Amino acid sequence: MKRKFNITGFCNPQRHYMVKIDNRVKKIKEDYVDYGSYFVINRGRQYGKTTTLRALEEYLKEEYIVLSLDFQEIETASFADSIVFSHTFAKKLLMAFRFVEAEDRENLQELLINFKKDSVNGGLDELFECLSSICEISSRPIVLMIDEVDSASNNQVFIDFLAQLRGYYLKRDKTPIFHSVILAGVYDIKNLKLKLRPESEHQYNSPWNIAAKFDIDMSFSSSGIAGMLEEYEMEHQTGMDITAAAEEIYAYTAGYPVLVSSICKYIDEDIPVKELDNPSKAWSKGRIEKAVKKILIDNVPLFESMIRHLDTYPSMKQMFHAILFQGSEFAYNPDTKETNLACMFGYAVNREGKLQIANRIFETRLYNYFLSEEELSSTIGNMAKRDKSYFICNGQLDMDIILEKFVVYFNEIYGENDNKFIEAYGRKFFLLYLKPIINGIGNYYIEAQTRDARRTDVIVDYCGEQFIVELKIWHGNEYNERGEKQLLDYLEYYHKKIGYLISFNFNKNKKTGVNKIALGDKIIVEAVV
Repeated sequence: MKRKFNITGFCNPQRHYMVKIDNRVKKIKEDYVDYGSYFVINRGRQYGKTTTLRALEEYLKEEYIVLSLDFQEIETASFADSIVFSHTFAKKLLMAFRFVEAEDRENLQELLINFKKDSVNGGLDELFECLSSICEISSRPIVLMIDEVDSASNNQVFIDFLAQLRGYYLKRDKTPIFHSVILAGVYDIKNLKLKLRPESEHQYNSPWNIAAKFDIDMSFSSSGIAGMLEEYEMEHQTGMDITAAAEEIYAYTAGYPVLVSSICKYIDEDIPVKELDNPSKAWSKGRIEKAVKKILIDNVPLFESMIRHLDTYPSMKQMFHAILFQGSEFAYNPDTKETNLACMFGYAVNREGKLQIANRIFETRLYNYFLSEEELSSTIGNMAKRDKSYFICNGQLDMDIILEKFVVYFNEIYGENDNKFIEAYGRKFFLLYLKPIINGIGNYYIEAQTRDARRTDVIVDYCGEQFIVELKIWHGNEYNERGEKQLLDYLEYYHKKIGYLISFNFNKNKKTGVNKIALGDKIIVEAVV
Protein backbone atom coordinates (compact mmCIF):
# COMPACT_ATOMS: atom_id res chain seq x y z
CA MET A 1 0.00 0.00 0.00
CA LYS A 2 1.29 3.45 -0.97
CA ARG A 3 1.78 5.65 2.07
CA LYS A 4 0.35 9.17 2.24
CA PHE A 5 0.59 12.24 4.43
CA ASN A 6 -2.34 12.26 6.84
CA ILE A 7 -4.33 15.24 8.13
CA THR A 8 -7.41 13.41 9.44
CA GLY A 9 -7.56 11.06 12.41
CA PHE A 10 -4.57 9.32 13.93
CA CYS A 11 -1.45 8.39 12.01
CA ASN A 12 -0.42 4.82 11.31
CA PRO A 13 3.23 4.29 10.27
CA GLN A 14 2.17 1.48 7.90
CA ARG A 15 -0.19 3.80 6.01
CA HIS A 16 1.19 7.26 6.61
CA TYR A 17 4.41 9.21 6.44
CA MET A 18 4.90 10.51 9.95
CA VAL A 19 7.48 12.04 12.23
CA LYS A 20 8.83 9.38 14.58
CA ILE A 21 7.52 9.75 18.12
CA ASP A 22 9.33 6.79 19.71
CA ASN A 23 11.34 9.01 22.07
CA ARG A 24 8.22 10.93 23.08
CA VAL A 25 6.33 7.75 23.95
CA LYS A 26 9.31 6.36 25.88
CA LYS A 27 9.58 9.56 27.92
CA ILE A 28 5.85 9.55 28.74
CA LYS A 29 6.14 5.99 30.02
CA GLU A 30 9.24 6.63 32.10
CA ASP A 31 8.35 10.06 33.48
CA TYR A 32 4.62 9.64 34.02
CA VAL A 33 3.13 6.16 33.65
CA ASP A 34 5.84 4.21 35.48
CA TYR A 35 5.65 6.77 38.26
CA GLY A 36 1.90 6.17 38.60
CA SER A 37 0.87 9.67 37.57
CA TYR A 38 -2.60 10.81 36.66
CA PHE A 39 -2.26 13.46 33.97
CA VAL A 40 -3.83 15.27 31.04
CA ILE A 41 -2.44 15.57 27.52
CA ASN A 42 -4.11 18.82 26.53
CA ARG A 43 -3.04 20.34 23.23
CA GLY A 44 -4.71 22.21 20.40
CA ARG A 45 -6.81 20.60 17.69
CA GLN A 46 -4.99 18.10 15.50
CA TYR A 47 -1.82 18.21 17.58
CA GLY A 48 -1.18 14.46 17.51
CA LYS A 49 -2.87 13.57 20.80
CA THR A 50 -4.69 10.49 19.49
CA THR A 51 -1.65 9.33 17.52
CA THR A 52 0.43 9.61 20.69
CA LEU A 53 -2.13 7.66 22.72
CA ARG A 54 -2.25 4.86 20.14
CA ALA A 55 1.53 4.56 20.08
CA LEU A 56 1.71 4.72 23.88
CA GLU A 57 -0.91 1.99 24.21
CA GLU A 58 1.21 -0.34 22.08
CA TYR A 59 4.35 0.59 24.00
CA LEU A 60 2.79 -0.14 27.41
CA LYS A 61 1.15 -3.48 26.58
CA GLU A 62 3.99 -5.69 27.78
CA GLU A 63 4.05 -4.24 31.30
CA TYR A 64 0.51 -2.96 31.78
CA ILE A 65 -3.11 -3.73 31.00
CA VAL A 66 -4.20 -0.71 28.98
CA LEU A 67 -7.90 0.15 28.78
CA SER A 68 -8.49 2.74 26.07
CA LEU A 69 -11.76 4.68 25.70
CA ASP A 70 -12.89 7.44 23.35
CA PHE A 71 -15.55 9.75 24.75
CA GLN A 72 -16.54 10.79 21.23
CA GLU A 73 -18.19 7.38 21.03
CA ILE A 74 -20.42 8.11 24.03
CA GLU A 75 -23.65 9.87 23.14
CA THR A 76 -24.77 12.93 25.05
CA ALA A 77 -27.73 11.09 26.62
CA SER A 78 -25.29 8.81 28.44
CA PHE A 79 -24.24 11.76 30.61
CA ALA A 80 -27.82 12.35 31.78
CA ASP A 81 -27.16 11.04 35.28
CA SER A 82 -24.66 8.96 37.20
CA ILE A 83 -26.56 5.68 36.72
CA VAL A 84 -26.74 5.94 32.93
CA PHE A 85 -23.13 7.11 32.73
CA SER A 86 -21.82 4.36 35.02
CA HIS A 87 -23.43 1.60 32.99
CA THR A 88 -22.27 3.16 29.72
CA PHE A 89 -18.75 3.44 31.10
CA ALA A 90 -18.82 -0.22 32.19
CA LYS A 91 -20.01 -1.21 28.72
CA LYS A 92 -17.16 0.70 27.06
CA LEU A 93 -14.63 -0.89 29.42
CA LEU A 94 -15.94 -4.34 28.48
CA MET A 95 -15.32 -3.49 24.84
CA ALA A 96 -11.83 -2.23 25.68
CA PHE A 97 -11.02 -5.56 27.35
CA ARG A 98 -11.44 -7.28 23.98
CA PHE A 99 -8.08 -5.84 22.95
CA VAL A 100 -6.32 -6.85 26.17
CA GLU A 101 -3.99 -9.83 26.30
CA ALA A 102 -4.04 -11.04 29.89
CA GLU A 103 -4.43 -14.39 31.51
CA ASP A 104 -7.04 -13.00 33.93
CA ARG A 105 -9.01 -11.06 31.35
CA GLU A 106 -12.16 -13.19 31.74
CA ASN A 107 -12.19 -12.73 35.53
CA LEU A 108 -11.82 -8.98 35.13
CA GLN A 109 -14.57 -8.81 32.56
CA GLU A 110 -16.86 -10.88 34.79
CA LEU A 111 -16.76 -8.21 37.49
CA LEU A 112 -17.99 -5.63 34.98
CA ILE A 113 -20.68 -7.97 33.69
CA ASN A 114 -21.91 -8.59 37.24
CA PHE A 115 -21.98 -4.84 37.92
CA LYS A 116 -24.16 -4.24 34.88
CA LYS A 117 -26.44 -7.16 35.83
CA ASP A 118 -26.68 -6.83 39.60
CA SER A 119 -26.44 -3.07 40.04
CA VAL A 120 -29.16 -1.89 37.71
CA ASN A 121 -29.54 1.29 39.72
CA GLY A 122 -25.87 1.51 40.61
CA GLY A 123 -24.20 4.88 40.13
CA LEU A 124 -20.65 6.12 40.48
CA ASP A 125 -20.13 4.72 43.98
CA GLU A 126 -20.96 1.18 42.87
CA LEU A 127 -18.98 1.62 39.62
CA PHE A 128 -15.82 2.60 41.47
CA GLU A 129 -16.21 -0.27 43.93
CA CYS A 130 -16.25 -2.54 40.89
CA LEU A 131 -13.23 -0.78 39.30
CA SER A 132 -11.32 -1.07 42.57
CA SER A 133 -12.00 -4.81 42.67
CA ILE A 134 -10.80 -5.18 39.08
CA CYS A 135 -7.56 -3.36 39.87
CA GLU A 136 -7.09 -5.47 43.03
CA ILE A 137 -7.21 -8.88 41.31
CA SER A 138 -5.49 -7.88 38.06
CA SER A 139 -2.18 -9.63 37.42
CA ARG A 140 -0.72 -6.40 36.05
CA PRO A 141 -1.20 -2.72 36.86
CA ILE A 142 -4.03 -1.16 34.86
CA VAL A 143 -3.65 2.08 32.89
CA LEU A 144 -6.83 3.93 31.87
CA MET A 145 -6.74 6.14 28.77
CA ILE A 146 -9.62 8.41 27.80
CA ASP A 147 -9.41 10.35 24.55
CA GLU A 148 -11.56 13.35 23.59
CA VAL A 149 -12.57 14.21 27.14
CA ASP A 150 -13.85 17.55 25.83
CA SER A 151 -16.93 15.67 24.66
CA ALA A 152 -17.91 15.40 28.31
CA SER A 153 -16.90 18.87 29.44
CA ASN A 154 -20.45 20.21 29.61
CA ASN A 155 -21.68 17.48 31.91
CA GLN A 156 -21.74 17.56 35.68
CA VAL A 157 -21.66 13.76 35.87
CA PHE A 158 -18.19 13.74 34.32
CA ILE A 159 -17.00 16.26 36.90
CA ASP A 160 -18.34 13.89 39.55
CA PHE A 161 -16.52 11.00 37.83
CA LEU A 162 -13.25 12.95 38.06
CA ALA A 163 -13.94 13.65 41.73
CA GLN A 164 -14.28 9.91 42.35
CA LEU A 165 -11.02 9.27 40.53
CA ARG A 166 -9.39 11.91 42.68
CA GLY A 167 -10.76 10.37 45.86
CA TYR A 168 -9.49 6.88 45.01
CA TYR A 169 -6.14 8.30 43.89
CA LEU A 170 -5.64 9.93 47.30
CA LYS A 171 -6.28 6.67 49.13
CA ARG A 172 -4.72 4.24 46.63
CA ASP A 173 -2.16 3.04 49.17
CA LYS A 174 -5.10 1.38 50.92
CA THR A 175 -7.71 0.99 48.18
CA PRO A 176 -6.68 -0.41 44.76
CA ILE A 177 -7.41 1.71 41.70
CA PHE A 178 -5.88 2.42 38.28
CA HIS A 179 -2.09 2.64 38.33
CA SER A 180 -2.16 5.61 35.94
CA VAL A 181 -4.92 7.60 34.26
CA ILE A 182 -4.36 9.56 31.05
CA LEU A 183 -6.94 12.01 29.72
CA ALA A 184 -6.54 13.69 26.34
CA GLY A 185 -8.33 16.72 24.92
CA VAL A 186 -7.99 20.37 24.06
CA TYR A 187 -9.20 21.71 27.38
CA ASP A 188 -7.11 21.32 30.46
CA ILE A 189 -9.16 19.59 33.13
CA LYS A 190 -8.90 22.60 35.41
CA ASN A 191 -10.95 24.49 32.83
CA LEU A 192 -13.78 22.00 32.61
CA LYS A 193 -15.85 23.88 35.16
CA LEU A 194 -15.80 26.89 32.88
CA LYS A 195 -19.23 26.08 31.53
CA LEU A 196 -20.65 24.67 34.75
CA ARG A 197 -19.77 27.20 37.43
CA PRO A 198 -19.80 30.96 37.86
CA GLU A 199 -16.63 32.76 36.84
CA SER A 200 -15.63 33.48 40.44
CA GLU A 201 -15.84 29.83 41.40
CA HIS A 202 -14.33 27.96 38.45
CA GLN A 203 -11.16 29.97 38.69
CA TYR A 204 -10.24 28.38 41.97
CA ASN A 205 -11.98 25.02 42.14
CA SER A 206 -10.49 22.17 40.17
CA PRO A 207 -12.31 18.88 39.77
CA TRP A 208 -9.01 17.08 39.41
CA ASN A 209 -6.12 18.92 41.04
CA ILE A 210 -4.09 15.74 41.46
CA ALA A 211 -3.00 15.76 37.84
CA ALA A 212 0.73 15.89 37.20
CA LYS A 213 1.81 18.69 34.89
CA PHE A 214 2.35 17.25 31.43
CA ASP A 215 5.43 19.01 30.16
CA ILE A 216 6.49 17.14 27.04
CA ASP A 217 6.91 18.99 23.75
CA MET A 218 4.59 17.45 21.14
CA SER A 219 5.53 19.76 18.29
CA PHE A 220 7.79 18.51 15.52
CA SER A 221 11.38 19.66 15.31
CA SER A 222 13.09 20.51 12.05
CA SER A 223 15.17 17.33 12.37
CA GLY A 224 12.02 15.28 13.02
CA ILE A 225 10.42 16.66 9.86
CA ALA A 226 13.63 15.85 7.97
CA GLY A 227 13.41 12.25 9.19
CA MET A 228 9.89 11.96 7.78
CA LEU A 229 11.00 13.47 4.46
CA GLU A 230 13.90 11.01 4.33
CA GLU A 231 11.40 8.14 4.38
CA TYR A 232 9.42 9.83 1.64
CA GLU A 233 12.56 10.40 -0.41
CA MET A 234 13.58 6.73 -0.15
CA GLU A 235 10.35 5.78 -1.91
CA HIS A 236 10.08 8.65 -4.42
CA GLN A 237 13.68 9.62 -5.24
CA THR A 238 12.86 13.25 -6.02
CA GLY A 239 16.35 14.58 -5.35
CA MET A 240 15.01 17.18 -2.91
CA ASP A 241 17.24 19.03 -0.45
CA ILE A 242 15.78 17.37 2.65
CA THR A 243 17.34 19.67 5.22
CA ALA A 244 16.32 22.84 3.37
CA ALA A 245 12.75 21.60 2.86
CA ALA A 246 12.40 20.58 6.51
CA GLU A 247 13.69 23.93 7.74
CA GLU A 248 11.36 25.86 5.44
CA ILE A 249 8.33 23.81 6.56
CA TYR A 250 9.34 24.35 10.17
CA ALA A 251 9.74 28.10 9.59
CA TYR A 252 6.05 28.35 8.63
CA THR A 253 4.61 25.87 11.14
CA ALA A 254 6.92 25.88 14.19
CA GLY A 255 6.25 22.13 14.15
CA TYR A 256 2.47 22.22 14.61
CA PRO A 257 1.76 18.61 13.49
CA VAL A 258 -1.29 19.01 11.24
CA LEU A 259 0.18 22.08 9.53
CA VAL A 260 3.38 20.16 8.77
CA SER A 261 1.39 17.28 7.31
CA SER A 262 -0.89 19.67 5.37
CA ILE A 263 2.04 21.32 3.59
CA CYS A 264 3.52 17.93 2.73
CA LYS A 265 0.16 16.58 1.56
CA TYR A 266 -0.40 19.52 -0.79
CA ILE A 267 3.06 19.13 -2.30
CA ASP A 268 2.71 15.37 -2.70
CA GLU A 269 -0.84 15.26 -4.04
CA ASP A 270 -1.74 18.62 -5.55
CA ILE A 271 0.79 18.33 -8.36
CA PRO A 272 2.27 14.81 -8.24
CA VAL A 273 6.04 14.67 -8.42
CA LYS A 274 5.96 12.49 -11.53
CA GLU A 275 4.16 15.26 -13.45
CA LEU A 276 6.95 17.78 -12.87
CA ASP A 277 9.75 18.37 -15.36
CA ASN A 278 12.25 18.46 -12.50
CA PRO A 279 11.13 16.33 -9.52
CA SER A 280 13.67 18.00 -7.21
CA LYS A 281 11.69 21.24 -7.52
CA ALA A 282 8.63 19.59 -5.98
CA TRP A 283 9.92 20.41 -2.52
CA SER A 284 11.48 23.75 -3.35
CA LYS A 285 10.91 26.90 -1.33
CA GLY A 286 8.48 28.18 -3.97
CA ARG A 287 6.34 25.04 -3.84
CA ILE A 288 6.24 25.15 -0.05
CA GLU A 289 5.07 28.77 -0.29
CA LYS A 290 2.31 27.70 -2.70
CA ALA A 291 1.20 24.99 -0.29
CA VAL A 292 1.06 27.51 2.56
CA LYS A 293 -0.97 29.89 0.43
CA LYS A 294 -3.52 27.15 -0.31
CA ILE A 295 -3.74 26.16 3.35
CA LEU A 296 -4.44 29.78 4.31
CA ILE A 297 -7.49 30.00 2.05
CA ASP A 298 -8.91 26.58 2.88
CA ASN A 299 -11.85 26.09 5.22
CA VAL A 300 -10.11 23.54 7.40
CA PRO A 301 -11.45 22.46 10.83
CA LEU A 302 -8.42 23.92 12.62
CA PHE A 303 -9.11 27.43 11.34
CA GLU A 304 -12.85 27.07 11.85
CA SER A 305 -12.11 26.30 15.52
CA MET A 306 -9.85 29.33 15.72
CA ILE A 307 -12.52 31.73 14.43
CA ARG A 308 -15.13 30.19 16.72
CA HIS A 309 -12.83 30.63 19.72
CA LEU A 310 -12.18 34.28 18.79
CA ASP A 311 -15.93 34.91 18.74
CA THR A 312 -16.45 32.99 21.99
CA TYR A 313 -13.63 34.69 23.89
CA PRO A 314 -13.58 38.38 22.85
CA SER A 315 -10.85 39.26 25.37
CA MET A 316 -8.49 36.79 23.66
CA LYS A 317 -9.46 38.28 20.31
CA GLN A 318 -8.63 41.78 21.57
CA MET A 319 -5.28 40.56 22.85
CA PHE A 320 -4.33 39.08 19.46
CA HIS A 321 -5.43 42.29 17.72
CA ALA A 322 -3.21 44.36 20.00
CA ILE A 323 -0.22 42.04 19.39
CA LEU A 324 -0.61 42.07 15.62
CA PHE A 325 -1.49 45.66 14.84
CA GLN A 326 -0.24 47.73 17.74
CA GLY A 327 2.96 45.83 18.50
CA SER A 328 1.78 45.27 22.08
CA GLU A 329 3.81 42.91 24.19
CA PHE A 330 2.24 40.59 26.75
CA ALA A 331 4.30 38.84 29.36
CA TYR A 332 3.52 35.15 29.57
CA ASN A 333 1.26 34.80 32.58
CA PRO A 334 -0.63 31.50 32.90
CA ASP A 335 -2.85 33.05 35.57
CA THR A 336 -4.61 35.30 33.08
CA LYS A 337 -7.59 33.90 31.25
CA GLU A 338 -6.53 35.20 27.83
CA THR A 339 -3.03 33.71 28.07
CA ASN A 340 -4.33 30.43 29.39
CA LEU A 341 -6.87 30.03 26.60
CA ALA A 342 -4.53 31.15 23.80
CA CYS A 343 -1.87 28.62 24.84
CA MET A 344 -4.35 25.85 25.58
CA PHE A 345 -5.84 26.12 22.10
CA GLY A 346 -2.32 26.15 20.61
CA TYR A 347 -2.62 29.61 19.03
CA ALA A 348 0.08 31.15 21.22
CA VAL A 349 3.22 30.00 23.00
CA ASN A 350 5.58 31.18 25.68
CA ARG A 351 8.85 32.33 24.09
CA GLU A 352 11.39 33.66 26.56
CA GLY A 353 8.71 34.92 28.90
CA LYS A 354 6.68 36.64 26.19
CA LEU A 355 3.38 35.52 24.72
CA GLN A 356 3.74 35.09 20.97
CA ILE A 357 1.52 33.69 18.23
CA ALA A 358 2.53 30.07 17.71
CA ASN A 359 3.55 30.11 14.05
CA ARG A 360 3.54 32.08 10.81
CA ILE A 361 0.51 30.31 9.39
CA PHE A 362 -1.64 31.10 12.44
CA GLU A 363 -0.35 34.65 12.43
CA THR A 364 -1.16 35.24 8.76
CA ARG A 365 -4.58 33.62 9.16
CA LEU A 366 -5.28 35.95 12.09
CA TYR A 367 -4.12 38.95 10.09
CA ASN A 368 -6.40 37.93 7.22
CA TYR A 369 -9.31 37.44 9.62
CA PHE A 370 -8.94 40.85 11.25
CA LEU A 371 -8.33 42.59 7.94
CA SER A 372 -11.34 40.91 6.31
CA GLU A 373 -13.56 42.44 9.01
CA GLU A 374 -12.60 45.89 7.70
CA GLU A 375 -11.70 45.11 4.10
CA LEU A 376 -15.04 45.96 2.52
CA SER A 377 -15.27 49.31 4.26
CA SER A 378 -11.59 50.20 3.89
CA THR A 379 -11.14 53.26 1.71
CA ILE A 380 -7.44 52.72 1.17
CA GLY A 381 -8.00 49.02 0.40
CA ASN A 382 -10.66 49.86 -2.17
CA MET A 383 -8.35 52.38 -3.82
CA ALA A 384 -5.60 49.77 -4.04
CA LYS A 385 -8.04 47.24 -5.49
CA ARG A 386 -9.15 49.79 -8.09
CA ASP A 387 -5.56 50.42 -9.20
CA LYS A 388 -4.33 46.83 -8.79
CA SER A 389 -3.16 46.44 -12.41
CA TYR A 390 -1.02 49.55 -12.00
CA PHE A 391 1.17 47.77 -9.43
CA ILE A 392 1.87 44.67 -11.54
CA CYS A 393 4.38 44.84 -14.39
CA ASN A 394 5.00 41.74 -16.54
CA GLY A 395 3.60 39.55 -13.80
CA GLN A 396 5.93 41.04 -11.17
CA LEU A 397 5.16 43.25 -8.21
CA ASP A 398 6.44 46.84 -8.48
CA MET A 399 7.06 47.68 -4.83
CA ASP A 400 8.43 51.14 -5.65
CA ILE A 401 5.11 52.21 -7.18
CA ILE A 402 3.20 50.53 -4.35
CA LEU A 403 5.03 52.70 -1.83
CA GLU A 404 4.67 55.85 -3.93
CA LYS A 405 0.90 55.40 -4.17
CA PHE A 406 0.62 54.42 -0.51
CA VAL A 407 2.13 57.78 0.51
CA VAL A 408 -0.37 59.63 -1.68
CA TYR A 409 -3.40 57.60 -0.59
CA PHE A 410 -2.48 57.61 3.09
CA ASN A 411 -1.92 61.34 3.34
CA GLU A 412 -5.06 62.00 1.36
CA ILE A 413 -7.26 59.81 3.57
CA TYR A 414 -5.65 59.87 7.01
CA GLY A 415 -3.31 62.84 6.97
CA GLU A 416 -5.62 64.96 9.14
CA ASN A 417 -5.85 62.37 11.94
CA ASP A 418 -3.90 62.81 15.14
CA ASN A 419 -0.59 61.12 15.84
CA LYS A 420 -2.00 58.61 18.32
CA PHE A 421 -4.52 57.37 15.76
CA ILE A 422 -1.89 56.93 13.06
CA GLU A 423 0.59 55.31 15.44
CA ALA A 424 -2.02 52.76 16.54
CA TYR A 425 -3.43 51.95 13.10
CA GLY A 426 -0.86 52.98 10.48
CA ARG A 427 0.49 49.48 9.95
CA LYS A 428 -3.00 48.05 9.71
CA PHE A 429 -3.76 50.55 6.93
CA PHE A 430 -0.69 49.42 5.00
CA LEU A 431 -1.76 45.77 5.21
CA LEU A 432 -5.31 46.72 4.19
CA TYR A 433 -3.73 48.50 1.24
CA LEU A 434 -1.32 45.66 0.37
CA LYS A 435 -3.68 42.70 0.72
CA PRO A 436 -5.94 43.31 -2.33
CA ILE A 437 -2.85 43.96 -4.48
CA ILE A 438 -1.22 40.58 -3.80
CA ASN A 439 -4.42 38.66 -3.06
CA GLY A 440 -4.69 35.32 -4.87
CA ILE A 441 -1.08 35.31 -6.06
CA GLY A 442 1.17 36.60 -3.32
CA ASN A 443 1.44 36.07 0.41
CA TYR A 444 2.92 37.88 3.38
CA TYR A 445 3.95 37.23 6.93
CA ILE A 446 5.24 39.30 9.82
CA GLU A 447 8.64 38.67 11.31
CA ALA A 448 7.70 38.06 14.94
CA GLN A 449 11.17 38.66 16.32
CA THR A 450 11.16 42.30 15.29
CA ARG A 451 7.52 43.17 15.87
CA ASP A 452 7.14 45.73 18.61
CA ALA A 453 5.32 48.96 19.33
CA ARG A 454 7.67 50.89 17.09
CA ARG A 455 8.54 48.65 14.18
CA THR A 456 7.40 45.62 12.24
CA ASP A 457 9.03 43.69 9.40
CA VAL A 458 6.75 42.40 6.65
CA ILE A 459 8.02 39.71 4.30
CA VAL A 460 6.06 39.73 1.02
CA ASP A 461 6.24 36.73 -1.35
CA TYR A 462 5.00 37.28 -4.89
CA CYS A 463 5.61 34.81 -7.72
CA GLY A 464 8.75 33.51 -6.05
CA GLU A 465 10.22 36.97 -5.35
CA GLN A 466 10.56 38.29 -1.82
CA PHE A 467 10.29 41.89 -0.65
CA ILE A 468 11.43 43.01 2.78
CA VAL A 469 9.32 45.90 4.03
CA GLU A 470 9.96 47.53 7.39
CA LEU A 471 7.18 49.60 8.95
CA LYS A 472 8.30 51.89 11.73
CA ILE A 473 7.17 54.78 13.85
CA TRP A 474 9.60 57.69 13.75
CA HIS A 475 11.35 58.12 17.10
CA GLY A 476 14.43 60.11 16.22
CA ASN A 477 17.54 59.65 14.10
CA GLU A 478 19.27 57.20 16.42
CA TYR A 479 16.32 54.82 16.41
CA ASN A 480 16.00 55.25 12.66
CA GLU A 481 19.61 54.23 12.15
CA ARG A 482 19.09 51.09 14.23
CA GLY A 483 16.10 50.24 12.07
CA GLU A 484 18.13 50.71 8.90
CA LYS A 485 20.83 48.38 10.23
CA GLN A 486 18.23 45.73 11.05
CA LEU A 487 16.81 46.04 7.57
CA LEU A 488 20.30 45.66 6.09
CA ASP A 489 20.77 42.48 8.13
CA TYR A 490 17.54 41.11 6.71
CA LEU A 491 18.59 41.97 3.18
CA GLU A 492 21.84 40.11 3.74
CA TYR A 493 19.96 37.10 5.11
CA TYR A 494 17.56 37.01 2.16
CA HIS A 495 20.32 37.80 -0.37
CA LYS A 496 18.56 40.99 -1.46
CA LYS A 497 20.05 44.25 -2.66
CA ILE A 498 16.93 46.38 -2.19
CA GLY A 499 14.81 46.83 0.95
CA TYR A 500 11.76 48.98 1.67
CA LEU A 501 11.04 51.23 4.61
CA ILE A 502 7.78 52.96 5.54
CA SER A 503 8.20 55.66 8.19
CA PHE A 504 5.18 57.05 9.98
CA ASN A 505 6.70 60.42 10.84
CA PHE A 506 4.89 62.90 13.10
CA ASN A 507 7.33 65.77 12.78
CA LYS A 508 5.63 68.96 11.66
CA ASN A 509 8.46 69.76 9.26
CA LYS A 510 8.60 66.29 7.74
CA LYS A 511 8.87 65.88 4.00
CA THR A 512 6.59 63.15 2.71
CA GLY A 513 7.42 61.08 -0.34
CA VAL A 514 9.75 58.28 -1.48
CA ASN A 515 13.54 58.44 -1.40
CA LYS A 516 16.30 55.99 -2.23
CA ILE A 517 19.15 55.65 0.24
CA ALA A 518 22.40 53.90 -0.70
CA LEU A 519 24.04 52.06 2.21
CA GLY A 520 27.13 50.17 1.05
CA ASP A 521 26.03 47.79 -1.70
CA LYS A 522 22.37 47.94 -0.56
CA ILE A 523 19.58 50.34 -1.44
CA ILE A 524 16.74 51.27 0.91
CA VAL A 525 13.61 52.73 -0.64
CA GLU A 526 12.08 54.85 2.11
CA ALA A 527 8.50 56.09 2.06
CA VAL A 528 7.70 58.84 4.57
CA VAL A 529 4.05 59.47 5.47
